[in-house]
Amino acid sequence: MKTRPLLIAAALVLAGCGQSNDSKAQDGVFADNRVIPGDASSMKASFAPVVRSSAPAVVNIAAVGVQQVRDPFWGIPGQRQTGSVGSGVIVRPDGIVVTNNHVIQGMQRIRVTLNDRREFDARVVLADERSDIAVLQLEGVTERLPTLDIDDREEQQVGDLVLAIGNPFGVGQTVTNGIISALNRTETGISDSGSFIQTDAAINPGNSGGALVDMDGDLIGINTAIFSRSGSSSGVGFAVPATMVKRVVDSAVGGATAVVRPWLGVKGEAVSADIARSLGLERPQGLVVSQVYPGGPGDRAGIREGDIITAVDGAEVNDQSGLNYRVGTREPNETVQVTVLRDGRTQQIGARAQRLPGDADVDRATVIQSGALSGAQVLALNPALADSLGGDPFASGVIIGGIQRGGYAQRIGLQGGDIILAVNGRPITSADQVSNVARGSELTISRRGQTITGRIG
Repeated sequence: MKTRPLLIAAALVLAGCGQSNDSKAQDGVFADNRVIPGDASSMKASFAPVVRSSAPAVVNIAAVGVQQVRDPFWGIPGQRQTGSVGSGVIVRPDGIVVTNNHVIQGMQRIRVTLNDRREFDARVVLADERSDIAVLQLEGVTERLPTLDIDDREEQQVGDLVLAIGNPFGVGQTVTNGIISALNRTETGISDSGSFIQTDAAINPGNSGGALVDMDGDLIGINTAIFSRSGSSSGVGFAVPATMVKRVVDSAVGGATAVVRPWLGVKGEAVSADIARSLGLERPQGLVVSQVYPGGPGDRAGIREGDIITAVDGAEVNDQSGLNYRVGTREPNETVQVTVLRDGRTQQIGARAQRLPGDADVDRATVIQSGALSGAQVLALNPALADSLGGDPFASGVIIGGIQRGGYAQRIGLQGGDIILAVNGRPITSADQVSNVARGSELTISRRGQTITGRIG
């Protein structure tokens, strides 16, 4: 159910996969006799003023963890040290740092090196796997640290100059330049609720968590992934937009343990060229609503099946991921203006984005004790649970949260994240319905978006 990188024409590489090592390349020295350019002609001279104002807030991150392993010959369990190198950005003077979740995920110790070579231990305040953003707190900060302002106004345009600042390959702080190649990139395989800034500024392993900076010296994104066959930059990099970054930071600073993403309770299909022609539209644009969750925010606001959602708060929407992102960056109970095309006429509908209904607590899972699914930890799906696992909030069925060793469920190849849809053709909606399934029964599951039907041996 969790989103995973996809293989399209090239491999999607999380940019923070460098090996852990100590680098001495951060010199922290900048000349002070230039100013941020005020016009395009001045920009041709040098990016140095922008770098001088931005680079002190970009940090190197070295994380160390312990992985449980088993000796391949003797089968004796043991431990192996693992490491990760990435980048981060100081966004508050008291030592709040933003980075990518995949840089610090599963790590026990995090060490942060500032541009001036000072080092601090850090603890994780909040880690949001869905956006791949984590917020750290530096320990022992006794003075105000340099920061980058988070610019979440979304005023960028394709073609704008940008700088990527980070720690590629662990060599130390490095600056590359490029332009914004595209905005609102969805369906990238990085996240099902992401809308990314694409840039051709060179981003390589170790750049993850680093800053994407505009010519005002403001943070407009956190570099997170690249498309590449070789694992190195091929000019197609992606950054999490500042709007989402700020949402995660605000949640962390506000004391939340998780980012709450509200929804409209609306599901749809992107308008293709064929759909546009059949509906008499001038061009393919928007999301055709195919389902409205009964009693959900969209339903109460008056959104109907067959409506075409073209924008949220004036920002164009062209697929489900785009809608999820636009609504998910809002606070629960915040009203959004949804632009809808209905019966050939455009209208504005005010809808209050709200928390998904249901309980996302996976600790409520029940372990099946008997039958052909024994050893499976199961839990009935609800919108909040499905969404927390990166799945479809409209999905129904029973999800497998884990598989116990030695159980029959393990023998037949069931996996954590599988959704049991039906047994012998009968839809499943509760854990009780799978508590004692007989061998020989026909089982239908959903695994990573694919529906699989087979008979239990």
